[in-house]
Amino acid sequence: MGRSSDKLIWALLGTLLLVLMLLGLTLGATVLDWPAVWQAWQTGDTTSTELRILLWSRLPRVLGGVLAGAALAAAGVILQAMLGNPLAGPNVLGVNAGAGFLVLLAAALWPDAGALLPVAAFMGALLAVGILLLLTIRGGASGTALVLLGVALTTIFSAGMDCVLLFWPDAYVGAASFLVGSLAYVTPERLCFAAPYILLGLALAVLLARELNLLSLGVDMASSLGQNVRAVRAALLLVAALLVGAAVSFAGLLSFVGLIVPHIMRFLLGGDNRLLLPASALGGAALVVAADMLARLLFAPYELSVGILLAALGGPFFIYLVIRNRSKVL
Repeated sequence: MGRSSDKLIWALLGTLLLVLMLLGLTLGATVLDWPAVWQAWQTGDTTSTELRILLWSRLPRVLGGVLAGAALAAAGVILQAMLGNPLAGPNVLGVNAGAGFLVLLAAALWPDAGALLPVAAFMGALLAVGILLLLTIRGGASGTALVLLGVALTTIFSAGMDCVLLFWPDAYVGAASFLVGSLAYVTPERLCFAAPYILLGLALAVLLARELNLLSLGVDMASSLGQNVRAVRAALLLVAALLVGAAVSFAGLLSFVGLIVPHIMRFLLGGDNRLLLPASALGGAALVVAADMLARLLFAPYELSVGILLAALGGPFFIYLVIRNRSKVL
């Protein structure tokens, strides 16, 4: 596409995200009365129900959707380009399973320490990618081998989760929102913990976009152009872990964001990761904010977890990709 078309897409993505954020702040079980919010803000009325809903519920939730969506979509771009696999994503490499395992274990061992769950999720994601990173540095695993290692890690961590639930069945109650994926319990404190890591990860991803372009040409081509493939792959894995671990720490195990958005953006903008990474971050943010808003509205006054809605949307898309790319899956 030409530069003018790219600019139009960027403008549409930015506008769409802003509109969805405004709708996400406004709509819900209670439709926000903006004049009342403005009046309470001007008078400093901290007891105003409208103002409290905005500051302590809607705003953290929308910002959480923006950060989680941007992080997961950018991680999806990195993993797909790095592994040369159109179906690669955080769940494929066992990152989600690692986070879920440590969350369940923390909920079982410290049931009254809910503040530990975001930290456990973050450390679980880093643990999974750390294992992959070690294997990559020592063994120089190929993209296909990394996918297979990810499947093996997912199986191991899932077995660990089953063991935790077998011995501590009540652990699921404390960790349910993390395992399903939800923005209902996002707090400013959790966002403050995760936001610096996500922003750092996004910045590093953009800086490494050129190296990612070279790597996506193939290992032999990248090596012939002077790239240290093993070091670049290790750095990209670490960035992906940082992004996913930080997003999981407050949003839980949201699935398919890192799969759906990169494919849509690649169709619109092409395969240059210098454009694809920031565009996917915007698209991922818009997708999660929109999905969370729909999850609140579809069955109001009851609320559906955004992770369930994303899985319902992503499942058919995943099947479509498998059929379309059946010769490229491994």
